[in-house]
Amino acid sequence: MPIYSDKVMDHFMKPRNVGEIENADGVGEVGNPVCGDMMTFYVKVEDNRLKDIKFKTFGCGAAIAVSSMVSEMAKGKTLDEAMSITNQSVAEELGGLPKNKLHCSNLGADALHNAIQDYLRKVGTATKEKPDEKGG
Repeated sequence: MPIYSDKVMDHFMKPRNVGEIENADGVGEVGNPVCGDMMTFYVKVEDNRLKDIKFKTFGCGAAIAVSSMVSEMAKGKTLDEAMSITNQSVAEELGGLPKNKLHCSNLGADALHNAIQDYLRKVGTATKEKPDEKGG
């Protein structure tokens, strides 16, 4: 059994930002059929910042800890700052991951990036239709 850092165990036992955002501005999903991990990230964007972020992860303890950590690292950041979160920075923030679990940190960063890309695609094609008035 791999040895996990206290930080990994903390994020696994008490994951932050679990759930789904209804009418999310962007949704990103990744999966690894080899290990069976599936991650979905939901983002709400306001003034080019990640105002809210939630995730749903089906996978091992490392995958859950990675999702929790990615959500904490990204929340409140600008889109550019969030896009610069890497698998390496996630693993470092968690105090390291066993070699056979490093792929989980890839999945977390990829799911976040996919959610942001989804948002950018939506606003790229629908910037004029964004409801600014009250009652939208």
